[in-house]
Amino acid sequence: MTCQLFAVSFDAIDPARLARFWSGLLGRELADDPEDGFVLLPAEGTGFRIRFLPTQRPKVGQNRAHFDLTSTSLEDQQRTVARALELGGRHIDVGQDPDDDHVVLADPEGNEFCVVGPDNRFLAGCGVVGAVSCDGSQAVGYFWSEALEWPLVWDQDEETAIQSPLGGSKVSWGGPPFMPITGKQRLHFDLAPPAGGDQQAEVDRLVALGAKRIDIGQGDVGWVVLADPDGNEFCVLTPR
Repeated sequence: MTCQLFAVSFDAIDPARLARFWSGLLGRELADDPEDGFVLLPAEGTGFRIRFLPTQRPKVGQNRAHFDLTSTSLEDQQRTVARALELGGRHIDVGQDPDDDHVVLADPEGNEFCVVGPDNRFLAGCGVVGAVSCDGSQAVGYFWSEALEWPLVWDQDEETAIQSPLGGSKVSWGGPPFMPITGKQRLHFDLAPPAGGDQQAEVDRLVALGAKRIDIGQGDVGWVVLADPDGNEFCVLTPR
């Protein structure tokens, strides 16, 4: 059976602090993670966990993926921004237009995210985390559509987006120009075969779709590290 998107994982210098920030901002339950980090359990209809795993590597450059948080009204957008600042976030400039209807912020470790305005119809009904918005090619959108068996819900002008058949957060890719890869990425996807599935069979299937095995210094671990066709790292965990 096909892998599921088990989690979106953050590498963090201080996983506890970063987990508390996102737990407070999203209103999600916080728990210990088996890999010595922390995890936010899925909200109803969202589908994936958010994990915070320890690293000693400092963040370098802008992330190639970020969360787009949704708003139900201008007042709701303002409340989300105020809450993020109260929890330790900050405003940042990534070259956005002053007239854009989204607010660009960074969490306490500098991970970028957006709080979008209430008029964004593309993310309507997708939950608080409306999308994981990624820098990437049309081809990588096609890869992930096949990898997760999630249908394309947008495919225009080299921009793509996919969404689980069950709904919830979308995953989108913005097309060119592309940001350079500046070392190990701060955010990555964790995939897992369902209980009773076969990790090696899933790895073989993903490689056949265009992924490749990579070594990021993981050593002898129970998960397999791959890169998608754009070079973005992701992990295939054991069945669960």
